[in-house]
Amino acid sequence: YFEKDAEIDLNEMDPPEYLRHVFDELKGEGITCHYGKWAIKGDPQTILVDFSRYWPNKDRLKTDLWDKFKVDSLYAGYDFDEPVVWSSAVGRLVEKIIEAKKSDRRARFVCHCHEWLAGGAMLYLKSNKVKVGTIFTTHATMLGRALAESGHDLYGNLENIDPEKAAHDLNVVPKWSMERACAKNAEAFTTVSEITAIEAEHLLGRKADVLLLNGLDMSKMPTYEDLAVSHKTNKKAIEEFLRYYFLPYQYFDVSDTCLMFMVGRYEYKNKGINLLIRAMARLNDRMKAEGMTRTVVCFFWVPREVHGTKADVSNNKIAFRELRDFIHANLHDVETNIVTNIIKVGSKKITAESIGKDVFSQKIMGAIKRRELNFIKTGNPPLSTHNIPYEDSDAIIQDLRKTGLDNNPDDRVKVVFYPIYLTGVDGLTDLQYYDAMNACHFGLFPSYYEPWGYTPLEAAAVGVPSLNTDLSGFGRFLKTKTSADSGIFVLDRFRRDDEEVVSEFAEILYKFTNFNAQ
Repeated sequence: YFEKDAEIDLNEMDPPEYLRHVFDELKGEGITCHYGKWAIKGDPQTILVDFSRYWPNKDRLKTDLWDKFKVDSLYAGYDFDEPVVWSSAVGRLVEKIIEAKKSDRRARFVCHCHEWLAGGAMLYLKSNKVKVGTIFTTHATMLGRALAESGHDLYGNLENIDPEKAAHDLNVVPKWSMERACAKNAEAFTTVSEITAIEAEHLLGRKADVLLLNGLDMSKMPTYEDLAVSHKTNKKAIEEFLRYYFLPYQYFDVSDTCLMFMVGRYEYKNKGINLLIRAMARLNDRMKAEGMTRTVVCFFWVPREVHGTKADVSNNKIAFRELRDFIHANLHDVETNIVTNIIKVGSKKITAESIGKDVFSQKIMGAIKRRELNFIKTGNPPLSTHNIPYEDSDAIIQDLRKTGLDNNPDDRVKVVFYPIYLTGVDGLTDLQYYDAMNACHFGLFPSYYEPWGYTPLEAAAVGVPSLNTDLSGFGRFLKTKTSADSGIFVLDRFRRDDEEVVSEFAEILYKFTNFNAQ
């Protein structure tokens, strides 16, 4: 229970009589409960637990976890202790609710805990022999994610990994041992995908009983008719951004630009950012070698710490809009001159040159030239929209430069590192997350570690083709359901060499770049 969040998400109300007695008793133990309806579809009954006064029990709770389940939290920090105290308080709440309903012989109880953070509730119930069915679901394993991010060949070498030693080496023993205890002690153990089940069986020591695949509530997503309309609107916002981001330095036909993007957490290897940059560099080289005129712009919507928008980007936007607004303010005079020229030359002598003659007065032309000089810049467009602390040390910036993706005039692939959340009020595109996706043509998610992978699913829901991999839960699911031309490409990465993967990835990008609008 966090008061500010609860004010928005919980419609608080008086609890039923049996819960009121439970809450009163728990309050004396330092556990304060808030009852109400959660403000989502279905209005589910909800209890939020304020565990702030339950903290004095921390060491006792952790000792019990070690004695009974070998959860090793001796050197754990606050990021482990907080969820353990909270989830143990929830376990105590569940125990008291079951006691309050013991006279109801028809009552059956199930406690479903998602992730190790909630696992303290399940282990508390087990420790106190409470008669309740338990389900534990892991959406990703802590050790698997840590191994993948640290550069280990997780899937190629899975059978040879010693989980306990690896957990010690990577300093994730508390969370790994908690996760393992939950998986082993639940009546039912589930994961969200086949790929997570594969790693969980070895790293946690138990095979998943059931796969509970993730999904989206499509009732909240726009219709395809609405998407077709919104694509045009959102694409205009992106195209305006491109005009003031790139065109002060170099010209290309924005209307003949293929817009690609990747979006996700800054997990450089796990999200496949390293492979994306290499594949984009190969695409760039091939497009230049073949003399292609189309431009590809790839957005990296990957949030990280920033110190404001770059001054040049902000100034370019102001200069562009000043030029655009000046033209708009003088459109009436331009229209009048065009109509006059049409009447003057007559229908038999109408040409583009005759109609366009003297459309702009000398005064207007002078003002346009001054604004154009203010708009034009030297050098190359920046790689990032925002000021990044120690930019030269940033992994994305380093690899873009190393592979030659530095926004030179002759590059057919341009890149934009957009390192902030897409809130809709960022002062640049001003597009929210789904609108930004909908504006583009191709979403790229070449993940190495992705237990499920919502982003390709979200891209499909907003009408955008995408690329996924068979190392993501969603990608492996798709391989049994779709063909290669179904709108979502699945790149094979499972136990394949990176060089092979990059070559195939670059070929897919090239093929997509050559698609026409139809």
